[in-house]
Amino acid sequence: MSQNIIIYTDGAARGNPGPGGYGTVLLSGKHRKELSAGFKHTTNNRMELLAVIIGLEALKNTGSNVTVYSDSKYVVDSVEKRWVFNWEKKSFKGKKNPDLWQRFLKVYPKHNIKFIWIKGHANIPENERCDQLAVEASFLPNLPDDIGYTG
Repeated sequence: MSQNIIIYTDGAARGNPGPGGYGTVLLSGKHRKELSAGFKHTTNNRMELLAVIIGLEALKNTGSNVTVYSDSKYVVDSVEKRWVFNWEKKSFKGKKNPDLWQRFLKVYPKHNIKFIWIKGHANIPENERCDQLAVEASFLPNLPDDIGYTG
């Protein structure tokens, strides 16, 4: 039987590029998991996308029904409007963040995923929590490099 999972995500960058982080909250029944990390030099869009990837990679079982809530038009539109699949056919030529999109496309087919765009900073509790996690992660000491960032 497939699980129903809700994932809230957010990314942050102080400066764009600058120090950044992501925050992810996974909800399934009575279970809740929060994930976050920061990087010393990255972009907001990279962190928005990485938040989704980390959430999906954290799922233990394949075939789950997943609803991803994100305040990133970049991420939501790229998937829901199917742009990313055309980018893949063209080997991401001229597109930003190909390393993360390729990573996303490895995990995407494992589940039944629906993306829903939500307005950021609109007092949606789980989105606010993701924002808090992302911002806090961007201030952690000794942040690692964002290996794929080529800005």
